[in-house]
Amino acid sequence: LNRGTAHGPQNHKAHMDKLIEFCERGVKEGAKLVYGGKRVDRFFFEPTIFTNVTDDMWIAKEESFGPIMIISNFNSKNMDEVIRRANNTEYGLASGVFTKDVSRAMQFAEKIDAGTVFINTYNKTDVAAPFGGFKQSGFGKDLGQDALNEYLKTKTVTIEY
Repeated sequence: LNRGTAHGPQNHKAHMDKLIEFCERGVKEGAKLVYGGKRVDRFFFEPTIFTNVTDDMWIAKEESFGPIMIISNFNSKNMDEVIRRANNTEYGLASGVFTKDVSRAMQFAEKIDAGTVFINTYNKTDVAAPFGGFKQSGFGKDLGQDALNEYLKTKTVTIEY
């Protein structure tokens, strides 16, 4: 494994096909494909960026599990609306916000319904930090102390004497 590799090949053909479909649907729905969107070689897929993504689009509601970023516009003066829109999904693995206002970013992180929130970065993890989602994005945590606790059988014994 190369530490310099941020995203390697997809793990099988079915996943590659899903990424291709994801991009085709995004374009068909009217999102603007500004970069990528194609297979490069065998199981490698270009880093991909969509803009002008609206909340009703399929690509705004589904997880690609690939090198695809969707960018939606929002009114920065209405934080409650931003939070409502971000939480309006059945998934909650990770969310991210890019901003110069760290205080507002922390307010966002507190209210967002996702297991991981990235601020001014994305997909940087550490083995000591728990990783896992909320809602339909998984049960329990990988990595960190929380992951080790998955191997324990916790028992509570209560006695009155």
